[in-house]
Amino acid sequence: MPEKVLLIDDEKEFLTNLSERMELRGMQVKTAATADSAVSALDGNDYDAIVLDLQMPDMNGIEMLKAIKVRHPDMQVILLTGHATVEAGIQAMKLGAMDFMEKPADIDSLTEKIKKAQAKKMVIVEKRAADKVSDILSHKGW
Repeated sequence: MPEKVLLIDDEKEFLTNLSERMELRGMQVKTAATADSAVSALDGNDYDAIVLDLQMPDMNGIEMLKAIKVRHPDMQVILLTGHATVEAGIQAMKLGAMDFMEKPADIDSLTEKIKKAQAKKMVIVEKRAADKVSDILSHKGW
């Protein structure tokens, strides 16, 4: 099953290049160049991972990460930045980012992180389903 990825970055050339490279690796990629288009892309869609730029003009990556985690707490987010700082990385991880990478991202490393995100998401979904079944069985008395 191909990984479904939302790629959020304000640099359109970067979006095009990275999404093409990801699609060549069999991923289904949707792109967003603004915070508004990213929020729209999240509504009604399910992604295995979000690859998010830390520096965007309309909303920085930390604020976007917070917004994503409020609406989709289990979403796996990988932050990318050309201006990495230890503080930003620590803050991102505390807010629930799965990982933090510097641009230009090594495509093989990024691909591996996306595969791990998909696996982690599958575990969360399976646990949630098992919990729901257990809850139903305990309340029905079967």
